[in-house]
Amino acid sequence: MKKTLIASSLALYFLISAKADLVLAPAFTDHAVLQRDKPITIWGNALPGNQVKAEFHGTSAAALVDANGKWSLSLPAQPASALGLDLKIEEISSIKSIKNSTTLHDIVVGEVWLCSGQSNMEFMIYDPKSISFKLNNVAVEVSSAHFPLIRQLKVAKKMADIPLNTATASWSICSPETVGQFTAVGYFFARDLFRRINVPIGIINSTWGGTQVESWMSPEASENNPFYQTVTKRWNDLKISYPDRLSEYKTKLALWEKDFSLVSNKPKLKSLFLKKNPKPKAPPLPKENPTCLYNGMINPLVPYGLRGVLWYQGESNASRASEYHSLFADMITAWREHFAQDDLPFFWVQLSNFKVPSDRTDQTWAYLREAQTQTLSLPNTGQAVTLDIGDPLNIHPGNKQEVGRRLALLAKNRVYGISVDDTGPSFRAATASSDSLVVTFTGHDLALTAGGKPLQAFEIAGEDHVFYPAKALISGESVVVRSPKVSNPVAVRYAWHNAPEANLYSGSGLPAVPFRSDNWTN
Repeated sequence: MKKTLIASSLALYFLISAKADLVLAPAFTDHAVLQRDKPITIWGNALPGNQVKAEFHGTSAAALVDANGKWSLSLPAQPASALGLDLKIEEISSIKSIKNSTTLHDIVVGEVWLCSGQSNMEFMIYDPKSISFKLNNVAVEVSSAHFPLIRQLKVAKKMADIPLNTATASWSICSPETVGQFTAVGYFFARDLFRRINVPIGIINSTWGGTQVESWMSPEASENNPFYQTVTKRWNDLKISYPDRLSEYKTKLALWEKDFSLVSNKPKLKSLFLKKNPKPKAPPLPKENPTCLYNGMINPLVPYGLRGVLWYQGESNASRASEYHSLFADMITAWREHFAQDDLPFFWVQLSNFKVPSDRTDQTWAYLREAQTQTLSLPNTGQAVTLDIGDPLNIHPGNKQEVGRRLALLAKNRVYGISVDDTGPSFRAATASSDSLVVTFTGHDLALTAGGKPLQAFEIAGEDHVFYPAKALISGESVVVRSPKVSNPVAVRYAWHNAPEANLYSGSGLPAVPFRSDNWTN
């Protein structure tokens, strides 16, 4: 009887071992791009006590599975390679007779960039169901997308209260059939870069439209941030008040529908009614609690090898610009720590020009842009200014080609050692000269130009803090600004509105960074 039990137990052990799931982290699927010139960390789950071995490109490494079923190993760094090879991962039981294995096919080595943020980064090359997301020249872009060495890892949307280790994700090879699902900004960045450095480019698309920066912060970054309590309280208040706000909305909607029914069959009255009485909007469901997107969509990627991060976000934080610099800077610092790369390049897109319908001051986006610019104080950061290529009437402008190109300029110059002008003129100082202010700039190319037109979007103020539109003239590498309404100017602002018609450029055609010389609260 005892021998029978022992034999049965061993048989059960072998069966469990043989069927134990060897699970890889979500970034490891067929067609993956691995970061060149850095150790290749691979991780996942398996049966505790077993050994996991990986083989790739003539190299191998092994690791034991810990008591929690987790394992992690590192293969030697590899140079760039466009040759798709197999990556074999094998689980060996502690008795060394039972094996599980999985083989990933067509794995290449090149450059990997994580693309994250809200809707303008999520913006796909082609979405036939979308009304507001329309890429310029989309038919040509789709038909010409023959770039098998550009690949995207699409991470499925997922919110979580705690950091997760798993996510749904898979790599896709760029082709006319697949490119529609690629992040447009990420794709055009990758295409521009690929044409220059000619190595495989992987873009990781982890995005969610309408989201706030605090949702992308890790728990560690959030808890140490001075605005953490404010952000958390605002979230909790929204959650608690939602039922009352929903009830109020339903009451307003019922009254609106009753009034609308009286004119719905009378075209002229209907049009006048809708113009004066827009349909009430439902209160947004409070779903994006702080850290939830980091937990569900970034943590499962850690510590995948990256060359850098591309970020396009800020629209959802524009009404709270005073918090943004602190939150954004802490998010960047924490991501670098989590990916174990303190110097990880981090480039973002500054908010474009847009007439915010509900904004009474016409400056909320100007202050958010300033908060983005302030974050350049962190090392290895860069900002693509897009003030001139947006659409004042569309928060999702269609010229993503130029956005990607400007991000690629930053990468070329600051990561790949390719000497190009990557940033437009940036404010240095404003010096009083009689009834004028002389504005000087920093930048690679200070051959200032306004495209043959009068300079626009400059304002100056005196001690009374009242700004007036000013006449601005280019004088060598400076701009002289004056107004007949300000005899003793002390402050100057440029492009300090949500959708300014700004036209100061560097000689290479990059727009000047919006700025103000004052620190006034008005």
